Order: sequence, then C-alpha cells, then structure tokens
Amino acid sequence: MSHDHHQLDLANVRYKYGNKKALSDVSLSTHCGQRLALLGPNGAGKTTLIRLLAGLLDPQDGTLNWREQPLATFRKEIAYLPQADHHQRHFPIRVRDVVAMGRFPHIGNLKRFKKIDKEKTEEAIATMNLGDIADRQIDQLSGGQQQRTFIARALAQEAHVLLLDEPFNGLDIESRCHLSDSLFDLSKSGHLIIASHHQLESVTEIFTHALVLDQKQIAFGPAPEVMASDVVKHTLHSCHPHHHDRTL
Repeated sequence: MSHDHHQLDLANVRYKYGNKKALSDVSLSTHCGQRLALLGPNGAGKTTLIRLLAGLLDPQDGTLNWREQPLATFRKEIAYLPQADHHQRHFPIRVRDVVAMGRFPHIGNLKRFKKIDKEKTEEAIATMNLGDIADRQIDQLSGGQQQRTFIARALAQEAHVLLLDEPFNGLDIESRCHLSDSLFDLSKSGHLIIASHHQLESVTEIFTHALVLDQKQIAFGPAPEVMASDVVKHTLHSCHPHHHDRTL
C-alpha cells in the first residue's frame, strides 16, 4: 500500500495542565514510511504529545492534521500501543481477542463480527507470527510477545499511524531486534511509526527522523542531523545521570 501522500502536519501545538505548561511550539510534518523518535528528558512532553495524537487529550492550541483534515476525523487510521507491562498483570485475555479488538472501530453499532473482521484478525496474527500463541493469555507472554500482539491489533484496525510509548523499554536484546525489524517492515509497507524513546545510542539505527522536546520543540529533522546537533546533545545529555556538570 502506498500512502506516501498521507501526511501528518502539526502547527504550533501547545498543551497545558491547569497552568503548568507541558508542551509548546510543536510544528512538524511527517508522512507514511517514516519512523519518528520522540526524545527528551522526563517530563519533556513526549507522553503528552502521544496522547494528543492518540486522541486521548483534546488539542488546546494549534492544529494537528492528518491528510489535510483535523486528526480527529481519522480515528480509525491511528493506533495507540500502550506500554506492554501496564496490561499484562491484570488482563487474562487471549492474544486472538486482543488482536480482534482492532476491529472494534469498524464493526458499527450492531457490534457483530463479519467475515472480513475475522479475516483481518487472522491476517494480522499471521503477519506478526503469533499463530502458535494466539490462544494463550496475554498475561502469560513475554514483553516482546505482548508488543507483537499490540502491533497485530493495530494491523487488524488497518491503522496507518502507529503510536508507541517507550516500546523498547524492558525488552531483552533478542526482543529489541525483533521489534526493530518489525518497525522497519511496518514503515516499508507504508505505515508511519511514532515512538517515544530514551536509548540515545540506538536512535539513528532504528529511526529515520527525530523530534526533541523539552516542554517545547528543540529540534526536528532526519535522525542523524538531529543527533549531531549541539543544542540537542545538551538537552538530552543533561538529563542523563552520568553528567553532573550542569549548573542548576
């Protein structure tokens, strides 16, 4: 599928919680086929931005457009993948049922599954190689398998944009490689991947573009350029514990 013209445009996006500024001056354009890393210290606004894109928060200021229309018009095309570990402890639900939830935006008021819904669910399970564990409960899976389950749910939803919250957190090396491969495949097949990320050394290996936030936009552009910028290095490294030289 070629969705290269499917573009996400943010202009002057701002957000406050009460009178505490969480995010300001975010303006960027990105499109299907790209993998965008959201970087910045804790409290920099990465989660706020993901929530705005996911429709969990309503924009207060500025515009968020997808395909030149307000983002809210295209809810089905945007999938939010929560951090795996928030779910696993409480959710004795089968992998297949989690993936099938991706069809909910499509099934209308009768809430009846049609043939197409079953097909899309099974297709997504196959794409993410979950066939052999589709009947296992999600709380019994590894972090990497849970992550694949949530990606499959987004595929069943036929989403174009995948929003991931620290997807590499807590994964072992093998799962990290698998996830990284999946993100490459997904962007190649025409998806836009947007993920908050904190492992700085892997940004340029995994992502094509980077957005650096520190409650406002510090930098946006191709990942290698962004990561080489001095102002970005200052912003990102000042929040890492082995740099104590920052005067407070």
